[in-house]
Amino acid sequence: MTQPAKAFRYSGVNHVALVCKDMAETVDFYENVLEMPLVRSMAVRDHQHFFFDCGGGALIAFFWFREPPPFSPGIASQPLDVAKDGMMSAVASMNHLAINIEPEAFDASVARLRAKGVECHVINHSDGPDGHPAEPTEHTWIRSVYFTDPNGIKLELAALTRPFTPEDLLVDPMDEKGNPVPLKRRMPEPAE
Repeated sequence: MTQPAKAFRYSGVNHVALVCKDMAETVDFYENVLEMPLVRSMAVRDHQHFFFDCGGGALIAFFWFREPPPFSPGIASQPLDVAKDGMMSAVASMNHLAINIEPEAFDASVARLRAKGVECHVINHSDGPDGHPAEPTEHTWIRSVYFTDPNGIKLELAALTRPFTPEDLLVDPMDEKGNPVPLKRRMPEPAE
């Protein structure tokens, strides 16, 4: 009899599955603009399912369905104009998809997106008094560039600038009614 593992052992995200309106347009964007190779394409009954390699063993997958429900920004996804409408989306929606890149590749990646005609917005997320400075500082923990794909899906290329520490747990989570619930802190289990 096999004994259960002491803890789950994750090795990263395998894939996220999204829905597109036009698979051909989606393939063109992910392969030619974002330069992610298409690694699997298949038809299942009345729909298609395609997978793109986004590095590190992770995949981004798309379904194409004939006559899906309409695009619903602000409900099923992040609003298109975050500056005007905020970034809230409905429970169980996908607000945005962040793809990891190395910090030293960040500026070149932004330049490459812009050279391909992609409208994008850079934010240096920082702790301390500077909040979101125009340029990264010693308080910046992640650099992000946000843009949308042809389906209206909000994407982010994200570069962590330092490892996380216990001091990064800044607030307690809220319950459904908006009341804070103290975090149950636990020490990571030792590596075997």
